[in-house]
Amino acid sequence: MKEYERKQLLERVGREAATIGATIPEQIEVQGETLELQQFVFEIKRRDTVPAGERERVDEAKKNLRRERNDRLERIEDGEISYEEGDALANSIIGIDRALDALEQLGPADIEQEAARKEAVDQKRWMNFLKQALGKDEGGARRGSL
Repeated sequence: MKEYERKQLLERVGREAATIGATIPEQIEVQGETLELQQFVFEIKRRDTVPAGERERVDEAKKNLRRERNDRLERIEDGEISYEEGDALANSIIGIDRALDALEQLGPADIEQEAARKEAVDQKRWMNFLKQALGKDEGGARRGSL
């Protein structure tokens, strides 16, 4: 895959609005096991809150989905794959993000943990805004400078 193609895929995956209109994959391979992801998410989402007995199962699924997302992202970042493989990985990452968003909306198990997560997301968004506003690239150098 060419460098600009890799960057395009990473940018697409990193967009805040990437999950809008995205579908949750029916099945996904996570940690060597096939997970009926769409069915699992819809089953859990039918309830307003997750019962205490199901909370551990949902938390474990979210943890495994995050790990799988990071593994797939690393494969794109490494660039040792074809563009077609990268495109498929990017689509699957967006689907995983969509599933995670749906599972996160079920209501936090721990209010303090949820507040910390939201603060971290806000801080990341703020830092990205500052980088763009100041015209700095990923390495800290000003864009357009030599």
